[in-house]
Amino acid sequence: MAKNVVKKIKLQIPAGKATPAPPVGTVLGPAGINLQEFCTKYNEATREKMGDIVPVEISIYEDRTFDFVLKTPPTASLLLKAAGIEKGSAKGANHIVATLTKDEIRKIAEIKMPDLNAYSIDEAINIVAGTARNMGIAVRGLNDAELMEQEKEAAEAEAAAAKLEAELEEAEASAKAMSEGASVEVETTHQDKETEEETEETEEKASEE
Repeated sequence: MAKNVVKKIKLQIPAGKATPAPPVGTVLGPAGINLQEFCTKYNEATREKMGDIVPVEISIYEDRTFDFVLKTPPTASLLLKAAGIEKGSAKGANHIVATLTKDEIRKIAEIKMPDLNAYSIDEAINIVAGTARNMGIAVRGLNDAELMEQEKEAAEAEAAAAKLEAELEEAEASAKAMSEGASVEVETTHQDKETEEETEETEEKASEE
């Protein structure tokens, strides 16, 4: 007679590193199952996938026994690992933070195939490539035109920043020279000289009177 499932719990745990401590213990503790038994079985089942995050779906029965099914690692986790980065771009596709090859995307698609809504490896590749694009990871061999355009924009932005920095340095040097006592010359025009002479004549007449 089949046992009744009273609860299903999904977790994402580093392969081979489950412990009864939080967050595993926090989530599974209230379910009343043997935490140490679960951790031991999970770690044995995922030992060969060390370094990956392996989702697990746990079915808990009325008598507090359990079964679990391992899922494939999250696509984002596999992409970050392949690219050698800790996180994707905060600006999505507008800011490229890493580049992968089509072959690397294909390997990830092959891993994810059982859990993707795809009927062929090409469809799976497109799904994984779409996730990569949203994370700011370019795929050489799939979106080369977009990659070249963004590399061009990055080079132009770098050149503009360098020009601005040079202008600021020049302005700072000029301001420093002024603060250190740079002389300022004022040229007197012909009209200014006539005005000065008229002023002097007026002052002389006033003193004679």
